[in-house]
Amino acid sequence: MCEARVEHRGGLCGPCWRQMPFLNGLVCHSCGTSLPGEDTGEVFCDDCMAMPRPWEIGRGALSYRDAGRRLVLSIKHADRLDLIPPASQWMARAGQSLVSDDTVLVPVPAHWSRLVRRRYNQAAELARGIARETGLSAEPDALIRVRRTTVQDGMTVDQRFANLRDCMAPNPKRPDVLLGKPVCLIDDVMTSGATLTIATEAAFAAGASRVCVLVLARVEKAP
Repeated sequence: MCEARVEHRGGLCGPCWRQMPFLNGLVCHSCGTSLPGEDTGEVFCDDCMAMPRPWEIGRGALSYRDAGRRLVLSIKHADRLDLIPPASQWMARAGQSLVSDDTVLVPVPAHWSRLVRRRYNQAAELARGIARETGLSAEPDALIRVRRTTVQDGMTVDQRFANLRDCMAPNPKRPDVLLGKPVCLIDDVMTSGATLTIATEAAFAAGASRVCVLVLARVEKAP
């Protein structure tokens, strides 16, 4: 994150660690956003009650602000793949309640044209990192992007859904890879949940028995 020396590759210095906005405490059962109170049951935020999600449970490791936002952008745009190991550790911890021994980790796919420019899909790198942490199976090519979509910054929720409609599908070269399997979708950021909704639909189309979602960072509304 910064230029300070650390004891091992991928580690964070003390100040960066203290500034990291981990999502601890009570969170929405469906999307992982922070909630007030200390209830230990399954509670839901207003957005998820108004628009139920197609997946079963959702969790995030960080809030997408301050040091959390800088970390995500460093991985996504600055080639900081050395940050994948700690990010994967945090996600594995945040997602403990989502997975079982037979869960398949499936990254949200990137269109091939974006891979040519960026050279890697950060969601796939996170899925591989979590697989190393947990021993679970990662299937980076289980889903594919069948068309390129417009960058969604500044779009409304409805515009995001319209932009993403039918952009993902099961990989026709691997028709049975998710058949009957519990799936945990992996992505770097959840904003409206539109991307993960389309990915969930594609996972069910591929035969997944259940779908949960796990992200590195959750965009939260200002209090």
